[in-house]
Amino acid sequence: MKRIFVIDWILIVVFIVSAISGFGLHVAGHGSSHEIWHNWAVFHVLGSILFLIAVIFHVAMHLEWYKGIIKKGIGSKSKVTAVLSVIFLLLSVTGLALLGINGVNSLLGLWHYKIGVITIVIALGHVIKRLPVFRKSLNCRM
Repeated sequence: MKRIFVIDWILIVVFIVSAISGFGLHVAGHGSSHEIWHNWAVFHVLGSILFLIAVIFHVAMHLEWYKGIIKKGIGSKSKVTAVLSVIFLLLSVTGLALLGINGVNSLLGLWHYKIGVITIVIALGHVIKRLPVFRKSLNCRM
């Protein structure tokens, strides 16, 4: 399997981990057990760091696409992918900012959650559009 597809499949797995743990963390934040919230928080932070690392590799593999936007504008390139990139950047900034504060029930934590939900919806569309390519990638050799 080609390296780009390995990265993409890893990205899908850690995306699922980050999304599920984010929902779990949000729900646990409404509960009374700090220990449960803490466990979800650790799971979410670790999963999301892995997700961020995978995204960095993914973007690096598609660097020419981003350079094309900078040089020639968006043109016929996928506007959904461009929006997803910007929203993910905002999600990452808010998530990293939350590491430095007590984010439990904070306004920044709520914004991070809402941006995360939007990111999940757009990312699902991004992945679903590419499902035929992902299926073919399972038959590729390195």
